[in-house]
Amino acid sequence: MSTETENTPVQPKEPQTSALPPSDLNPSFGWTRYAETINGRFAMIGFTALLILEFVTHQDFFTWVGLR
Repeated sequence: MSTETENTPVQPKEPQTSALPPSDLNPSFGWTRYAETINGRFAMIGFTALLILEFVTHQDFFTWVGLR
């Protein structure tokens, strides 16, 4: 008593490369989803660079800039 659906292998879904629709990935002016994505990525890079700077120099950011 096997049905045809039990013997058919299940095909895995292909992973999506982006959660955004392709139309939202086009650069444009203003508060767009593309601009916010790029801003977020640059913020992550800047924060990581700041952590590396503090680790290498053994000084916090304010001391390194000269505010303390």
